[in-house]
Amino acid sequence: MAVSASRLKRVIGAVTAASLVAFVAACGGGDSDDSASGGDVTLEFAQWWGAELPAGDFDKIINDFTTANPNIKIKLISAPYASTKQQLITGAASKTLPDVVGLDGAWVNDFAKQGAIADMSKLMTDANYDSSQLASQIQLEGKTYMIPVVNFVYPLFVNKDLLTKAGVAKTPSTRTEFLDAAKKISATGGNVKGWALPLDTAVPNGIQNDVMSWLWASGGSMLADGKPALQTDAVKSTVEYVKSLNDANVIAPGSLTMKEQDKVEKFTQGQVGMMIDSLAHVSLIKKNKPDLKFEIAAIPAEDSYTGKRGIPYASWGIGISNSTKHKAEAFKFVSYLMSAETNAKLATIANGFTGNKNAEPDFSNSDPLFKQAFDIYKEGTPANEFVGLPKSEDLMRSFDEQLQLVLTGKSSVDDALAKAQESWSSVIG
Repeated sequence: MAVSASRLKRVIGAVTAASLVAFVAACGGGDSDDSASGGDVTLEFAQWWGAELPAGDFDKIINDFTTANPNIKIKLISAPYASTKQQLITGAASKTLPDVVGLDGAWVNDFAKQGAIADMSKLMTDANYDSSQLASQIQLEGKTYMIPVVNFVYPLFVNKDLLTKAGVAKTPSTRTEFLDAAKKISATGGNVKGWALPLDTAVPNGIQNDVMSWLWASGGSMLADGKPALQTDAVKSTVEYVKSLNDANVIAPGSLTMKEQDKVEKFTQGQVGMMIDSLAHVSLIKKNKPDLKFEIAAIPAEDSYTGKRGIPYASWGIGISNSTKHKAEAFKFVSYLMSAETNAKLATIANGFTGNKNAEPDFSNSDPLFKQAFDIYKEGTPANEFVGLPKSEDLMRSFDEQLQLVLTGKSSVDDALAKAQESWSSVIG
């Protein structure tokens, strides 16, 4: 797998001042200059994808588009995720975004409210585009502002040797089975625990990936009509379940300050039997621990649940600048990336899953776990309700703080959810 752990951790080293200056110069505005001859249109496309893909593969996909559309030129602006985020946030505030932009779902709400990114629903209608082929769309008030191009999922990872040692016959598929397996793994002795839960408030994505994933797996929601709904039976059941795992002493120690990379390290070293994690870490784990036998599965659901299981995901999203003079050409490029053939190619080289429902990556040269994960993905439904919310990281952090009070016995579940509801309502409401 050609993907490094950096993709979904989104942690990339500092960028030099010179590279930042170059990025700013390239992103000088959404009104890209046309070529002097022939009236050709030049679209600037700023993203972090090219920096994370094998050299040359992304360029070929872009070149295939320009060959078929000789009047449209694509100027790639590729930079690491961290610097792309910084510069696009600046560009959105000043209405100087490049014509086409790679988007993280966490940015969409703010960019849309600033009027920095275009309503793509209208562009799809104008182009007679069949949006039913899209696996998902990120919308605000019924308007599409981001289309997920490639999705990266977070299934359950299970250490097969620890499961066997603990006398657990099969990978758990329900909450009861998971708790039972976690207890038996923890009882094997040493420093081994059943599960890892990263809750460091400095990087609070554990709430998204490791807590709310239990809610989504059972078809639950933390929102109602776009507003916070944290005092429902479904959310309460989720928090009480996490508390039950904590009370049973099956969670790896240090969870209150644990980060995602710590969780992966503990699983890799055989100190944790199960974790919810990015599929992107499969190759990293196998590289660091070639003899580790593990498998992946759908996240366990409530015992009585029979519907489709939600599976957490992160995306390479795409949007169009609201200030570009070339919205029609920009959407033509977007529709090319979302076509079944091109989307399958892009997902294959990214070791991710397609944003077009009719496309399927080529797994012939991939680890068998990717095909297994794709089957889980197709049988379930992508779930990440933080995408599109304002100040999503702050929402995760405030929930994290309340959950920590519950796990340390300083608050009841009801009180914690009431305070989290109040905090979220001040942001979303």
